[in-house]
Amino acid sequence: MFKTMKQLFTPSNKDLRKRVYFTLGALVIFILGISIRVPGTEDLEQNLSFLELLNTMGGGAIKNFSIFALGVMPYITASIIMQLLQMDIIPYFTELSKQGPTGRQKLNQITRYMGILFAFIEGYAFAFAFIGKSGDPLEYLYISTVLTAGTSFLLWLGDQMTQKGIGNGISLIIMAGIIATLPQMFVTAFQSLVTFDTAQVAALGITKFVLFVVVYFAVVIGMIFVQESERRIPIQYANKSTQAFGKAGGSFMPIRINTAGVIPVIFASSLISIPGILAQVIKNETFALIVSKYLSYTTPTGFLIYVVLIFLFAYFYTFIQVKPDEFAKNLNENGGYIPGIRPGEETKNYLIKILSRLTVLGALFLVVIAGIPILFSSFTSMPTTVSIGGTGLLIVVGVALETYKQLEGSLLARNYKRGYRR
Repeated sequence: MFKTMKQLFTPSNKDLRKRVYFTLGALVIFILGISIRVPGTEDLEQNLSFLELLNTMGGGAIKNFSIFALGVMPYITASIIMQLLQMDIIPYFTELSKQGPTGRQKLNQITRYMGILFAFIEGYAFAFAFIGKSGDPLEYLYISTVLTAGTSFLLWLGDQMTQKGIGNGISLIIMAGIIATLPQMFVTAFQSLVTFDTAQVAALGITKFVLFVVVYFAVVIGMIFVQESERRIPIQYANKSTQAFGKAGGSFMPIRINTAGVIPVIFASSLISIPGILAQVIKNETFALIVSKYLSYTTPTGFLIYVVLIFLFAYFYTFIQVKPDEFAKNLNENGGYIPGIRPGEETKNYLIKILSRLTVLGALFLVVIAGIPILFSSFTSMPTTVSIGGTGLLIVVGVALETYKQLEGSLLARNYKRGYRR
C-alpha cells in the first residue's frame, strides 16, 4: 500500500493525482451537502426510530433532513429492480442486456429515470412522515422536489467521479456517507464508556473503550480476509495459448466466497425498512405497534425475516453475477474444460454445486456481519448509534478495496507501458 502511494506522488503520475483530488473534492461537496437542510424545515424534529439504518448509510442526512436525505438509495433500488427485469421477465430488457455497450447505455439511462421517479415518491412519503397531516399539498410537493433534486445531483456527481476520478462514484458516495458518521460514533462510545467519577472507574472505562476499538478493527480485518477469499477452479484449454488466468501452472476461474458482495444486505435492509417507513407515513398506532414488535429487525421475528431475506438474495444475486450456464457454454466454445468434468451440462451442474456451497459460507458471513450490531445493541447499554460491524462497515471495506485495486491497477498499467516503450 505504501509503495502504491509513493508511486502516486511521483511526477510522472500527475494526471492520476488530479483524478484522486477530483474524487476527494466531489466527496467534500457531498459531505457539505449533508449539513444543508431542506429550506423551510428548520423547526422540524425527526424521530428516526425505524429509519436509523438508512440514516447511518446516508451519513446522518435523514436526521438532518438535508437536501441529500434520500442519498442514492432510490437509484440502488432501481438498479436491483432492473437486474430482476432482465431475467427473461420483460423481453425488451433481456434483449438490451445482450446488445453490448449500446444496450447497457440504454439500461443505465432507464435505471436513472426509474431512480429519479422512486426518489420523488420517497421524497413525498418523507415529507408526509415528518410534517404530518398539518402540511398542505404544495408543501409536500416542494419538499419532495427538493429531495429529488438532491438525489439527481448526487447521481450526476457520481457519474463525474466515475469518469474523471477514481473508483465507482455511486459506491464512493455511499462509503463517504457512512464514514462521515464514524467520528461521532467513536465520540459517543467514549462518552458512554468513560466516566471520571473516580480514577478506578475512569481506568476501567478507558480499558473498555480500548477493547471496543480493538474489537472494531478486528472485525474490519476479518471482513477484508473474507472479502478477498476465493475458490479457484482449475481450467485447461485444448490450445494452451488461450490461457486467461494464472501463469505456467495453468488457468483457473476465481470465485469469491462472498460473490454477491453487500447487495443482499442492502436489499434485505431496504425491504425490512419498508414497513417502518409506512408506519412513519400512516401514523397509525396499531400498525406502528405491529411493526415495532414483529417486523423490526431488532425483534426475534424481524431478525429471522432479515436473515432469511439475506440468504435468499445472496443466492439470487450470486447466480445473476456468475451465470453457470453461460460460463459453461463460453468455456466449451473456447475449447476449455474443467479437469475431470465433461463440457456442457456436467460443467454447468458442477459450477452450480460449487456456487451453492460457497454461497452458504458467503451468506453466513453476511448474516454475522449484519447481526453483530443488532446483538451488540441488545446486550449492551450503548446508544443505538454505536455499533460494531454492520452493513455500513461492510460497504466501506468493499468499496475501499475495489477503489484501491483500481488505483493500483492504473499505476501498474502505466509502469508497464513506460517499460514497454523503453
